[in-house]
Amino acid sequence: MSNPETQTHDSEDRSFDYDVLDLFAGPGGLDVAAHFLGLTSVGIELDGNACETRYRAGLPTIHADVTVMRKERYDEVPHTRVLAGGPPCQSFSIAGKGAGREALDTVTELIDELIEDPEGQLVDKKLEDLDSRTGLVLEPLRYLLKAITSGRGPYQYIVLEQVPAVYAVWDAYARVLAGGAIKRPRLDSSGQVQNEDVKYQVDYEVLRTEEYGVPQTRKRAVLIARLIDGEQHPEEPLKLPGPTHDRFVTLRQKSVGDDATLFPVESKEPETSSKKPWRSMHTALFAAKKELDASHDSISRDSKFYVVSNYGSGGDPKKRGIRHWDQPSFTVTGKISRNRPMDANGKPLSRFTLHEAGVLQSFPGDFPWSGRDQAQQVGNAVPPVFGMHVLGAALGLAPSFPDGLNLEWGGSVDALRSADLRLEGCPRERVCPTGHPYDQPAEDSSTTSRPRTGASAKSPSK
Repeated sequence: MSNPETQTHDSEDRSFDYDVLDLFAGPGGLDVAAHFLGLTSVGIELDGNACETRYRAGLPTIHADVTVMRKERYDEVPHTRVLAGGPPCQSFSIAGKGAGREALDTVTELIDELIEDPEGQLVDKKLEDLDSRTGLVLEPLRYLLKAITSGRGPYQYIVLEQVPAVYAVWDAYARVLAGGAIKRPRLDSSGQVQNEDVKYQVDYEVLRTEEYGVPQTRKRAVLIARLIDGEQHPEEPLKLPGPTHDRFVTLRQKSVGDDATLFPVESKEPETSSKKPWRSMHTALFAAKKELDASHDSISRDSKFYVVSNYGSGGDPKKRGIRHWDQPSFTVTGKISRNRPMDANGKPLSRFTLHEAGVLQSFPGDFPWSGRDQAQQVGNAVPPVFGMHVLGAALGLAPSFPDGLNLEWGGSVDALRSADLRLEGCPRERVCPTGHPYDQPAEDSSTTSRPRTGASAKSPSK
C-alpha cells in the first residue's frame, strides 16, 4: 500500500465523512498509521509547514487552529467515528520549560468543571493564567462534549498520546470517560427527554516505542477508549497493545567523575518467546535504503558506527549517552542533527539526514517532508508504526506489517492532488493562520538535512 493518491472522503461507515479526526495532526504520523490500517483520516493543524508536508503526502487537512474550529467553525469539522489527538507537548515536556507540569493539578481540576459546564467560559478564564499551550490538552475532551451538545453524538473511539508527564491528565480523562459523568439527552419510551450516561471502556499507560518495532527509544503516555453503546458491552475488555519487541535497557557506568557516561548494554533476553528483538538503527536504515535513495537523501552507512547524544544525562553535558549501530536510536527530536555519528576510531561521520531521521521515527523513507522546520516536524510526529499498534488496539484491528516493518509511501502525490488538498484545507477566501509555506522558497533538503561533520561545524539554530 502506498500514499493515498485516490483517497475519498467516505469512511467505511457511510454516515461519517472520515474514520479518524486527528487534532494537532502535525505532519501526519497518526494519519499514516490510519492509512496502513485501511482507514480514512482528516487532520486539523495550525502550522503551515506541517500542512504542506501533509498536502504533498496526500493527507486531507484543515489548516486552522483546533480551538477556533471548535468555537467558531464547528459546522466545518468533519463527522468521524474516531477522535484522536496529540496536543502540543512543549509545556509538558522534559525538554520544555515545565509550565504545563506545574499546572497539571489545575488542568485536572478543570476537567471536572468542563463536565459541569461544557461551554467552559469559566474554564477559559482560568486558562488565561497558564501557558497558552497548556490548556490545549483539554481540547480532545472539549471536542467530545461539543459533539454531544451539537447533536452529532459521542465519538465511538478516542485515541490520545502525549509525553509521560501528561499521564495524570489521562488519569482524569479516564475517570470521567468511564464513570458516566458525561451525559447526553435521549428520548425515553414516553417521549420525555432524559439524560443518559455516556460511558467508555478505557485503558491508559506509558508505553515505550521500541517495544513496538520503532527503531528508537521514546516514552509516550497513551489513552484509548471505546464507547459502551446502551446495554451492549463488548465481550473482550479494551486493552492497550501488548509489546511485540524487547525493551532496550541501558546502565549507568558505576564510576563517577568527569568521564562518567551512559553506556548501552545488550538488551536482556525476551521475557517470552513471542517477543522479537528491538529494531536497530542499522536494520531500519538498511531496510529503507530503496526509499531513501528515491528521496535523494541517502548516506551509505554500511560500516559500524556509534552515535553520541546531543543531550547530557541529568542535564550534565559531560555525561552524554552513546548508542551503537545495532541498537535503537535515541529519542528523535527536532535537534537530531546535533547527535554525532562516529566511526569505530572516533572519526566524525555525516550527521543523520532528514529522511533518515524520519525512518528512525518509522516513517517511510520516501515520505515527502516539505515546508520549513522539517526537522522539528519529524521530531514532533507520532511514530507511524507505534500509531498502528495503538489505533489498531482501540478499534480492534490487527495491524498487518510488511517484512522488516519498512513502510513505503511512493513520494509526493500528484501535483494536482496536493493543490486540491491545499485549497480544501485553506480556501483562498480565508486567511490561513500561518500563511501558505508554498508561497515561500522551499527548503533544500541537501543543505538542511545533511548538516555538519567534524567538531568545528557550527551548531544549528534549532
